Amino acid sequence: MSAQAAQKHVPVMRERCTELLAAACRSFTDNDAATPVIIDATLGMGGHTEAVLEAVPQADVIGIDRDTQALQLAAERLERFGSRFRGVRAVYDEVAEIAAELDDRQVLAGVLFDLGVSSLQLDEAERGFAYSYDAPLDMRMDSSADSEDPTAAELLASISQEELKQILSEYGEERFSGRIASAIVRARDSAPLRTTAQLAAVIDSAVPAAAKRTGGHPAKRSFQAIRIAVNRELEVLKRAVPAAMDAVAPGGAVLALSYHSLEDRIVKRAFAERTTSSAPAGLPVELAEHRPTFRLLVRGAEPPQPAEIAQNPRAASAKLRAAEKISTMARSTS
Repeated sequence: MSAQAAQKHVPVMRERCTELLAAACRSFTDNDAATPVIIDATLGMGGHTEAVLEAVPQADVIGIDRDTQALQLAAERLERFGSRFRGVRAVYDEVAEIAAELDDRQVLAGVLFDLGVSSLQLDEAERGFAYSYDAPLDMRMDSSADSEDPTAAELLASISQEELKQILSEYGEERFSGRIASAIVRARDSAPLRTTAQLAAVIDSAVPAAAKRTGGHPAKRSFQAIRIAVNRELEVLKRAVPAAMDAVAPGGAVLALSYHSLEDRIVKRAFAERTTSSAPAGLPVELAEHRPTFRLLVRGAEPPQPAEIAQNPRAASAKLRAAEKISTMARSTS
């Protein structure tokens, strides 16, 4: 994808995310206390970062991505902002370590997570994320030469049938996980699965004909599950959200855009833990260590507006959650 194409990309719920992050920045810029910094933990092609840099001239943004191609495209797109933007090659559960590098004049005003696979990765056929293109079976978000992550082909060549069934069932919520896992193991015993077309054909052969009449492509859920496993997405997310909530300054905000129920459940649980009292039921006085340390900025999970979904169908499954830090009081998570 060219830099010009990247510049045309409009990220999901851009205006709403920018509104919330700009409000968080204002709590620091109004009294000139420090330079507010936003960490875009899933930089992608830099669309959300660009909107924040335009909306809040006083703010800096650090963009995290494990995808070197995304970092390069974003750097080109955001070059006009000079030193206000810095890209970092990392996985987003490293957010606390990156925040710790801020200097004394900077304050972490917000963290944004835009989860799942990016448009860049979906649209680049050779990355192997999509069943609609025939490409090498890769699916790594970091596909650089020095990446230590296994490709989807390598994962499928070594995983046991029972482990594969569990991945398809848990990460893809695939009701035919047993049949599909069995079909994949039989196929690989004959010849290695090396391309997306080969994998999609095996999955298609395992799904009953009646089930194919509705619900889209029969390989959709399995491809999602395998991608999540390859990139350890849910393991990373479980560490990343609490780390961001620890790192952000009081008055700062943490935002998360999720696209399927597993991601949203992890975010919801992390937010609930910090926005509700941990005091035992019936305690006459709530001690300080039991008080909430965050308040919700969005009621429940906020969806995109219908007009945005009409323009960008990929936004349809998005859910936005956001919370503001109100205290630095530590609470036990055990």
